[in-house]
Amino acid sequence: VAAGALPGAWPQGVWLVELAPVDDPATVPETVLTALGARETVVRGSTAEGLRAATDPTALDPLGRLAEHCSDHRMLLILDNCEHVIGAAAALAERLLADCPGVTVLATSREPLAVPGEVLRPVEPLPDPVALRLLADRGAAARPGFRAADDPAACAEICRRLDGLPLAIELAAARLRMLSPRQLADRLDDRFRLLTSGSRTALPRQQTLRAVVDWSWDLLDAPERAVLRRLSVFAGGWDPELAEEVCAGDGAGRREVAAVLGSLIDKSLVVAAPAADGRMRHRLLETVAEYAGERLDEAGERAAAERRHLVAHRELARTADPLLRGPGQRAWLERLELEHDNLRTALRRAVAACDEHEALCLVLSLQWFWTLRDHRVDARTWARAAGALGPNPFLPPVTPAPDLHDRPIDAPPPMSEEQLLEARREARLVELSCAENYAELVAAPGRKEEMAGVLAAYRAGMPQTCRVPGALWYYPVLLSGRQADLVELADRGVAACRALGYDWELAFVLQLRAKILNDRPGALEQASRDADESLRLFVEIGDDWGVAEALAGRGEAREARGRYALAADDYRAAMRYAEELGAHGQALILRTRLGGALVEDGQGEEGERLLREVLARTEDLAAGRDAVPFARLTLAMHLLVTGRLDAAREQLELVRGDSLTWGPDLFVGMVDGVLVAADVEAGRPEGLLPRLRAALAKMQDGLTRLVAPDLPVTQLLTGARVVLAVHGAGAGRDAARLVGAYDALWSPGHVPQRVVRHLRETAEADARAAVGDAAYARWYAEGGGLSLEEATALI
Repeated sequence: VAAGALPGAWPQGVWLVELAPVDDPATVPETVLTALGARETVVRGSTAEGLRAATDPTALDPLGRLAEHCSDHRMLLILDNCEHVIGAAAALAERLLADCPGVTVLATSREPLAVPGEVLRPVEPLPDPVALRLLADRGAAARPGFRAADDPAACAEICRRLDGLPLAIELAAARLRMLSPRQLADRLDDRFRLLTSGSRTALPRQQTLRAVVDWSWDLLDAPERAVLRRLSVFAGGWDPELAEEVCAGDGAGRREVAAVLGSLIDKSLVVAAPAADGRMRHRLLETVAEYAGERLDEAGERAAAERRHLVAHRELARTADPLLRGPGQRAWLERLELEHDNLRTALRRAVAACDEHEALCLVLSLQWFWTLRDHRVDARTWARAAGALGPNPFLPPVTPAPDLHDRPIDAPPPMSEEQLLEARREARLVELSCAENYAELVAAPGRKEEMAGVLAAYRAGMPQTCRVPGALWYYPVLLSGRQADLVELADRGVAACRALGYDWELAFVLQLRAKILNDRPGALEQASRDADESLRLFVEIGDDWGVAEALAGRGEAREARGRYALAADDYRAAMRYAEELGAHGQALILRTRLGGALVEDGQGEEGERLLREVLARTEDLAAGRDAVPFARLTLAMHLLVTGRLDAAREQLELVRGDSLTWGPDLFVGMVDGVLVAADVEAGRPEGLLPRLRAALAKMQDGLTRLVAPDLPVTQLLTGARVVLAVHGAGAGRDAARLVGAYDALWSPGHVPQRVVRHLRETAEADARAAVGDAAYARWYAEGGGLSLEEATALI
């Protein structure tokens, strides 16, 4: 109504966020992000991108992401039913009001939020004419032919006695199937006898609603009461099949539950509506759920009902997990998304009960769903919570893991001792893969011992290291100093998958090895073959996520070889799969890669348009957190080559500001190196050498040699220009040697990017101008014999 009254008041719209299903205050920001369409999904790109995605702090600070998303928006955000998460709702509202001046928050709650700037507006009962119209409408729906005009006095009394409360009126209208308005009005007299003394409006809302539901409860038979109180253990809603599993028991057999559920729907105690997938979805109104929960406690059934709820959702997760790797992937992703509140509730109950077997089973059954939908906060939180129920399996003493190719770790509890130990290990790997930032991955107390424990427990080619989440041991290997062994380990993983007949796992390990090889000198042919085989397998299996991954990997290999048009075709195809899967963040990354490929292919105008479109869409959707630095850096390189130096520096400074918060050092060093190159181009010699040396120092670790081996080689060209800018023609010998070293050390088969070719041309031109062609040729040849360390020492 307000938006209609003030056209244009909120250009970004009016957004409704239902908080009633939320029972964990910590998830309020995520719930709001989801309602705004601002949750991202990431499918890993290159090895470096996967590492950056795993260490992105914004994914673990949903309130910060929300504030960033809304910072320049003018919108109305409606937070409905805040009372059970009042603290979290208040913190969220205060943050938005402070950081987002264009956002108006309308909150409904049983108590004020008590934040600065709040204006209270008590919600009065419906006016008599409106309440009467509501009763007439709902009464006609309940009993065809009903008209309030046939007994206006009785209908007016019903509305008045119910204080004009919509829920109470709807519940009363449901009884018009069996009672006349006068009979209903007389019954209300009996029910509200204790509520008529004094001012009705001074009584708490809960008491009034309790009286209405008490009245409805008394009209139910024993099976209806049993089902209704057991439904209170659900969070948000349920499918009929799950209701049958959870609600069956004493007082209601499983076959009866469906019929009883229909009766409760007819009596307006259960709400039914079709979900996005066309299946009927049921839920309880918030007050009815609270009331039913109290009745559940009175009946002494809570423990049994919650146990059935946990088992039902554990089995749903176990059933769905393998189906997320085939043609039913999209449907099962949506099914699990719909049940996410219930799955969180099941996990919370398992952890609260210290039931390690159930908690681990749920975590390992859900980890792939969390990965595909980028619920990294959930993965990290619940893997850590489940892991805390037992010892850390990677701290001394560490027992070598046996091969468990024929024993599913997420089997129904209880697990064997071997299964339990492996489940603990895999849950810990899930947590490590979702670390908050790079420092946490490598520098946390005890982390070195833990990484060593991973390597002591596992060996390459074990069945569980071929499958996820066991395959996540790749991260500890990557960070433990064994980068040189990674290709060999991937080779053994591929061989093991072939020997064991693991088709999906083979496709997964092949695309992983392809992305590792894309960054290795002389390995592009093998990377392309791996990507092609992975693509074929994923297409046969019907896994859209895998198809998108394989296409992206092949596109990277083609781009590295200078086949930009073919790479662009792969990125476009992968984008289609990602968008259909709902992987909006990955689609933006692929769009960025497409923009970069077009720039390299000489289509600069179109490529730049796509890059700017990514940044614009990211700001609108708050999606693609990983795409932001990638798009900015790609755009900055293009701006640098086309002479728009101030614009390039602006983008680079933004990237650097973000990268400092999460690392790793090599990415910060890369950005710093490009900033130095931009300043050389702009003729700003101040502080160039110290800045370039600091940037180079960040690129000397094993991680750089693995994921970006040509990165420090590229800096030799920047170094050539810097030494000339700082020392003049006297540094011409070193500049020529640095160009020669670059040409000798650059990975064969990899076509340099356009910005690198630009640096190469300008560095050679500057050096020739400084020393002359003859001297340049002599010192250039001398540089060709230098190692990377020797050439870097010249800087």
